[in-house]
Amino acid sequence: MLKNTKQKFGLITKLFHWLSAITIFGLFALGYWMVDLDYYSQWYQTAPHWHESIGILLLIATIARLVWRYINIKPAAIDTHSMAVQRSSAIVHGILYLMLVLMMFSGYLIPTADERVISVFSWFDVPSLGQLFANQEDVAGAIHKYGSYAIIAIAILHALGALKHHFIDKDDTLKRMIK
Repeated sequence: MLKNTKQKFGLITKLFHWLSAITIFGLFALGYWMVDLDYYSQWYQTAPHWHESIGILLLIATIARLVWRYINIKPAAIDTHSMAVQRSSAIVHGILYLMLVLMMFSGYLIPTADERVISVFSWFDVPSLGQLFANQEDVAGAIHKYGSYAIIAIAILHALGALKHHFIDKDDTLKRMIK
């Protein structure tokens, strides 16, 4: 089943979810590692290229995911979830989407501040908007750095919440995103 039903998530929604999760944690690890590279490292040029390319592909996937979410039905809340749980879930998901967009936009502003394009694995180029404000690469870099820690923390809390629902509440929250 590709589409969502009123009871469960479809394959496309699950693929978007898990692809995003794996990519976000992978980009965080790559970014954390590459900031300490020096000019003489063989990865000095390659690691940022991979980070930027994967980030742009994640942006495209996130836009597709949001469109899919909009045109597809959303499964009903689990009967045992209180209104507070439902609201907090909606808030956390909203924050995650907002953080994703913030991370990708700030990440885009760093290398493009000096008019460079971002070449996505040499498949296509994403043009620069130029320098939109003073010290763009530094401001965007700080937002990207601290935002990355925030999104990882929120994603970990999200995962812990799913595990709590599975092991303590013994409901189908996690199963609906896996099976």
